[in-house]
Amino acid sequence: MNKHDFALSRRGFCLCCLGGAALATTGQWLTPREAFAAAKSQVLIIREAAAKADITTIKLRDGVSVLVGSGGNVGVITGKDGKLLVDAGITATRPKLEAALADLGKDPITHLVNTHWHFDHTDGNEWLNSEGAAILAHPNTLRHLEAATRVEDWNFDFPPSPKGALPTKLLKGNTETLKLDGKTIKLKAYPPAHTDSDLSVFFEDANVIHVGDTLWNGLYPFIDNSTGGSIDGQINAAEADIKMIDKETIVIPGHGEIANRQDLVEWRDMLVGARDAVAKLKKEGRTVEETIAANPTKQWDAKFGQWVIPPALFTRVVYEGV
Repeated sequence: MNKHDFALSRRGFCLCCLGGAALATTGQWLTPREAFAAAKSQVLIIREAAAKADITTIKLRDGVSVLVGSGGNVGVITGKDGKLLVDAGITATRPKLEAALADLGKDPITHLVNTHWHFDHTDGNEWLNSEGAAILAHPNTLRHLEAATRVEDWNFDFPPSPKGALPTKLLKGNTETLKLDGKTIKLKAYPPAHTDSDLSVFFEDANVIHVGDTLWNGLYPFIDNSTGGSIDGQINAAEADIKMIDKETIVIPGHGEIANRQDLVEWRDMLVGARDAVAKLKKEGRTVEETIAANPTKQWDAKFGQWVIPPALFTRVVYEGV
């Protein structure tokens, strides 16, 4: 199977209409980069944009599909034991998500796995739980959702989530295996990486893995230093992902296009290079603004810096973590 058979639009982060949402709310047409700098929180802008976003269904193999357009990429596997979803998207897209899920079959939604706690992956928890989905997650996902949590680099305070949005089952160790419709699904927790609550979901029979935001394919990532993430953790997660898979594995990233092992290698190499370049400038005594001005990521900007996380923001979060 050719990788390009699974090519997805970068609009999967619900920013396809971000500029339009910003126009409606701020009176200005903003690019995705400008929206991140807008006075209004990007969290609110993304939620408003999600209400207008379309959902695209990409069928991979052996009953595994991806729904694109509601926050992070939503993985789905269907079978007689019901549908299992990986990540919940954003609540505003519920009608379109429901339609897309119905098109995949009449099986009920029985399981939901959160790859981490961020709103663009958990916003739909409550309605999916109301449909009968048991919510599986890392213990730290529950910890962040049940309490007020601030993300400094988003300048946003998340209130405690309602009871119905909270995970109902937690990983007790680093791994857990599910059996649905005779198929093996392996959950694996990472040490702190993008956040302190990341996990992957490996559809073993299909050789398809959802790695959440431990991969933003072809994109600079947001790294949440506020809740345990770091550039070193992001690199370690990339290393772990590379070791888990083979060249035939289909990799579902949290954001960006469907990937393969080589994409993960290139992503890892970029993270290492950016970390080293920023750390060198910080060690020399440069301030964060001076480091940003030095453009330490310039050799990767053309490939990874052309979308929602601009080089300046990526450099800032890396600087905070080295």
